[in-house]
Amino acid sequence: MRLPSRAVMLIAAAALPLALTACSSGSTGSATDTGTGTSAEPAKAKDPNSGLDTGTQLKKALAPASAFPSGLTLESDGSADSGGQFLAPTGPKAGKPDCTRLETTSWIQVSGYKGGVSFAQNGYANKTEEVDQEIDAFQGTTATAVMKALRAVAAECATYTDTDAHAKVKLTGTATAGLGDEAFTMTLTSGYWENGTTLVAARSGSSVVTVLSTAGSDNGAASARKVTTTILSALKK
Repeated sequence: MRLPSRAVMLIAAAALPLALTACSSGSTGSATDTGTGTSAEPAKAKDPNSGLDTGTQLKKALAPASAFPSGLTLESDGSADSGGQFLAPTGPKAGKPDCTRLETTSWIQVSGYKGGVSFAQNGYANKTEEVDQEIDAFQGTTATAVMKALRAVAAECATYTDTDAHAKVKLTGTATAGLGDEAFTMTLTSGYWENGTTLVAARSGSSVVTVLSTAGSDNGAASARKVTTTILSALKK
């Protein structure tokens, strides 16, 4: 099954206004130190993006062509990143997940989160197979919340109808050991598809790696894990 192209969405994502999120203290005046007459400056709030990688840095951590199955080539219209600045954070979308987002390259959005404050992504494909990778960096403990939401999706989207063949799709999900701080794998199969799809989400600190693969006779499982492992190794450096 050839998944739908995400070129339009990638262009839109790359064109979003890039805004550095900054916080200031609520104090508007200076405080006087009793007995000395000296003014005390209000304490600066911590930058919520401190320690996070920018899109430019995340791009360098994406798996290289050598990590992908032979015969796949880079899709030039599927590459995007948030550059050197940070995007404004977005909260989770309420309500039931849109299960059909599991068929798109940026499938992390099925969690209800649009993405991180920085991101990088690309994909490799031929006429019948594709492997897509994305890294999103999140503020605070949001990355953990995203992983929790993705695990919930596995239960809520256990069966759904796809947008292409209007066929019934079965989803199975399982916790995956040995990948990052935590990882979860989902497998999508349908009697109408020639091959299934493997989706791997893995958290490394404040970043979430998401990989989609339809390559290989194993529903894309081996290639998805290889690309995920490659990215996680790069993020640790």
